[in-house]
Amino acid sequence: MSSDLRYSEEHEWVLLDGDIATVGISDFAQQQLGDVVFVELPDVGRAVERGAEIAVVESVKAASEIYAPLSGEVVEINDALTDEPAKVNESPEGDGWFFKMRLTNAAEVAELMDAAAYKTFTDEQG
Repeated sequence: MSSDLRYSEEHEWVLLDGDIATVGISDFAQQQLGDVVFVELPDVGRAVERGAEIAVVESVKAASEIYAPLSGEVVEINDALTDEPAKVNESPEGDGWFFKMRLTNAAEVAELMDAAAYKTFTDEQG
């Protein structure tokens, strides 16, 4: 876990660079999913409210929705995941990112967990 990342209770991570947030799923989430075989990414230009379903990840075990951890507009997607969905397993908090979004409400960032709080949260989930 990187100290720069922030986490949602739905196991998405966020890395901020000004008003641009890179979003992916946590290492904990990819371990729960197992081998990822397909990722459905949002369209660039899509506006989304925090908590809305924005993407889907499918593994050998299950399909799982990805929720927007913040409100904003999708400005870039990780096209590499279309051909190599296993990047989510190999580097969930790095090259396996899903999309980037321009924030419309930066105050929401304060509601995300830092790495220490997220570790406590996942430890409680077992």
